[in-house]
Amino acid sequence: MNKHIFLNRFLFHNRQNISDLLAYKTPFNLNQQGLKKAAVLLPLIKRQNGLNLIFTERALHLRHHPGQISFPGGRYELTDHSLQQTALRETEEEIGILQSQVSLFGSLPNLPTGSGFMISPFLGFIDNEHTILIDKQEVRSVFEVPLAYLLDKNNYYKQHFFANKKHHFTYCIAYQNRLIWGATAQIIKNLQEHLAN
Repeated sequence: MNKHIFLNRFLFHNRQNISDLLAYKTPFNLNQQGLKKAAVLLPLIKRQNGLNLIFTERALHLRHHPGQISFPGGRYELTDHSLQQTALRETEEEIGILQSQVSLFGSLPNLPTGSGFMISPFLGFIDNEHTILIDKQEVRSVFEVPLAYLLDKNNYYKQHFFANKKHHFTYCIAYQNRLIWGATAQIIKNLQEHLAN
């Protein structure tokens, strides 16, 4: 899927006007059940065979979710003007992609997590002239996955588990020697469903 087709499909199904999204300057109330606000960026980049999504592998020494696959992003800070800025700031801090090299164009539904966060996912196209500069305190590696692979329902499976005396499940996507699961896989699943509506 190329950039033009993806953007048309995404915006056609988007319930939120893009001008409303980009004009938004104050953080909206996500304090449901005491959840902390966070934001991630789904960084899309144009490659010869179509669009790819950029992922990070979290550093192994981190206290929370070490080694897991995620999107660049993190906790909202009071100095952030909006959750969009949170996603852009964290992306620049974690993997060196400058805020000026990201063109935001949309968002996905907020996602509560079991670790106490309400994640706001934003989508943006990345300038091909960017340079990756990894902050080793937060990120172990950066890699790309073709968007077409991620949107293929045949590449998903459900993993059931038991935690906190309850049954849960997570979507999982295996790609090469990596496993995308948890909130990251759920965000991709939400994107897939958004495009399929």
